[in-house]
Amino acid sequence: YGHSNQLRQARAMGDYLIVGVHTDEEIAKHKGPPVFTQEERYKMVQAIKWVDEIAPGAPYVTTLETLDKYNCDFCVHGDDITLTVDGKDTYEEVKTAGRYRECKRTQGVSTTDLVGRMLLMTKAHHSNIDEDLDYRKHTDNFGKGPKGHSPWTGVSQFLQTSQKIIQFASGKEPQPGDTIIYVAGAFDLFHIGHVDFLEKVHQLAEKPYIIAGLHFDQEVNRYKGKNYPIMNIHERTLSVLACRYVSEVVIGAPYAVTADLLDHFRVTLVCHGMTEVVPDKDGSDPYQEPKRRGIFQLVDSGSNLTTDLIVQRIIKNRLEFEARNQKKEAKELAVLEAMKRLEEEKH
Repeated sequence: YGHSNQLRQARAMGDYLIVGVHTDEEIAKHKGPPVFTQEERYKMVQAIKWVDEIAPGAPYVTTLETLDKYNCDFCVHGDDITLTVDGKDTYEEVKTAGRYRECKRTQGVSTTDLVGRMLLMTKAHHSNIDEDLDYRKHTDNFGKGPKGHSPWTGVSQFLQTSQKIIQFASGKEPQPGDTIIYVAGAFDLFHIGHVDFLEKVHQLAEKPYIIAGLHFDQEVNRYKGKNYPIMNIHERTLSVLACRYVSEVVIGAPYAVTADLLDHFRVTLVCHGMTEVVPDKDGSDPYQEPKRRGIFQLVDSGSNLTTDLIVQRIIKNRLEFEARNQKKEAKELAVLEAMKRLEEEKH
């Protein structure tokens, strides 16, 4: 939702937004291994409602040639500087030419902080993290290599405002002839699996109006366990609202899809993906009412990506990163010791 907010601001500066997305190779070279593959990232960015077009395989350093190729008047980036692997500002050329604009970074969100929440596997991020020293120590530590330092570690938690929700919301009411479709879930770490599912649901009707019901953090923790959800209800709300297939979000939707909810929103169809449906607290089926009405449908997204798998990818990347650093440190230590021995032999 931080990335989405940047794209929302960029789109407001012009009439047509083209988003350059780097390849896995480019990211690995300048930043480290990406969590999502380039194909997943292309699809994710294209699903954000402020994006008109994507430029796949965009170069890491933005040049005037790139802007001219896509017939762009200027390019936009957040107010944090990005550097190449050898320390050069990636926007130097376009800045000099006066074809660069800046947008504000979203306060209280960083990829580093989210990754910290995943790796720690505690529920500290559900409460005020300032009170949790283990969490603070961990996030301060995360994202720093032997010599590296991340300026975004230990940032404050995201603070939701009504203004932010208004900026992200479509503000469109259902129109006569619309098919009102209700989907519910955690939609945690909003990812390609969610996008594929919502796209398939969107294709079920000629004029779909999709309402996404988001469960409160405590409810998600009841049926998902561990330290889920990684993102709190406010963060998940913005992530889902940024998706072009979603028209409306119910913040803190009831786990059971009740008759009241269906009547209130005049729901025509209720959809669920191929993931397991955990029973409600009393052991009942949360979808028994839409099933009784004959308006329940299972939808196969064709994607097997889950929030769990993303966390596993991140842990794997982290372990490989640590192993590489240990190897590097051991090598440096061996060189130092060899030099020390040579010095001693001389004397």
